Amino acid sequence: MSKKNKENNYQDYLRINDLLNLQNPISEKNGMIAHEEMLFIITHQVYELWFKQILYELDSILTIFQNDYIVEKEMGVINSRILRIIEIQKILLDQITVLETMTPLDFLEFRDLLVPASGFQSVQFRLLEIKMGLKSSDRIFFEKQSYKNSMDSSQKQILSKAEKKPSLFDGVNNWLNRMPFLDFEGFKFWDSYQKAVSQSLQNQKNIFLKDSTISLQEKKQLEKAHNISYKNFIAIFDNKKHNVLVKNGKRRLSYKAMQASLLIFLYRDEPVLHLPFNLLTNLIDMEKYLTSWRHLHSQMALRMIGKKIGTGGSPGYSYLKTTLENQKIFSDFMDLTSYFLPRSKLPKLPRNFQKNLGFYYARLEDNK
Repeated sequence: MSKKNKENNYQDYLRINDLLNLQNPISEKNGMIAHEEMLFIITHQVYELWFKQILYELDSILTIFQNDYIVEKEMGVINSRILRIIEIQKILLDQITVLETMTPLDFLEFRDLLVPASGFQSVQFRLLEIKMGLKSSDRIFFEKQSYKNSMDSSQKQILSKAEKKPSLFDGVNNWLNRMPFLDFEGFKFWDSYQKAVSQSLQNQKNIFLKDSTISLQEKKQLEKAHNISYKNFIAIFDNKKHNVLVKNGKRRLSYKAMQASLLIFLYRDEPVLHLPFNLLTNLIDMEKYLTSWRHLHSQMALRMIGKKIGTGGSPGYSYLKTTLENQKIFSDFMDLTSYFLPRSKLPKLPRNFQKNLGFYYARLEDNK
C-alpha cells in the first residue's frame, strides 16, 4: 500500500477524532453530570450538519437559476436536488422524536446553564429561510426586535449579504415569467378557462345556499369566503388587481408567473410540462416539510418548557406557533388548487401548443 493510501483512511478522511471531541457538556464543567445533555448536544450538532448540506444543495440550485434559460437537463438536476433536500427534511423531523425521549424534568437539569444560547441563534437555519425566499418583512418579530439582534457582527453581515441576493423564490418566479406559452395566437384560452371556473364557483355557491342543513349564519360566512375566493380568482386575469394583492401581501408571484403556474398545474400531463410540474410540486413539498418541522418543534417546546420564555429570551412556544402560518414562501402554488377544474372540463389547448413549447426547449438545448 502506498504512503498516500495509508494517509487517506476512514478515520482521517472524516476527521472522526475531531468530530467526537466536539461534545462538551456544560453541566460537567459545573461539577454535575446531566446525562441527557449529551443527547441534546449531538442532536443539535447533527441538525447543523444537515442544514449545511441543505444550503450546499440550495446554492447549487440558485446558481442554475441565475442562467437566462434553463434547459430540460438542468431542470432534472434542480428537481433531483430539491428531492434530496426533502429527504433530509424527513430526517430532521425524525430527530425530534429522538430528542423527545428526553423528559421535561431531564431537560431542567441543565436548561438554565444554556442561557443565553438558543436555537433562535442558528445562523444556518436563518440562511436556509433566506435562501428559500423568506422576506425580512414577513418575519415574526418579538418585542419589535430583529432576529439579528441575537447575532454577533460577523453573523449579521453574513445574513445581510444573503438577503441581498436572489432567493429560490426569486429564481422560480423569474423562470416562470419567461415561460413561452402564455400567449395563444387565435385562441382565447384564458377567456374560456375563466368562464368555466366562474361557473364552477357559482355552482358551489348555489349548493351551500340551497342546503337546508346549513344555518343562516354559516351561509353568510361561506358566502363571504366564496366572494373572497372569487375576487382572488379574477385577479389572476387582471394585472392591476393582481398587483394590489401583491402590495397587500396576499400574493407573491408576479402576474405572468401566476398564470404560468396555473397552466403547468392544469396541463401537467403534457410531456413538456412534466418537469415544470414536478418542480412546483417539489417546492410545495419542501415548504410542507419545513412547516411540519416548525409545528413539531413548537409542540416539543410546549412539552418541554410549557409557555416559559426561551433560553435566548424569545417567547418560546408562542413565537414558534406564530411562524407556522405567517412565514410562508410558496403558498401561491397551494392557493391555485382552489381554481382547478376536472380534466374533462378543461379547455382544449391549440394543436401547436406542445409543438411550439417543444421547439422552445430544443432551441435552448442547441444554444447550450
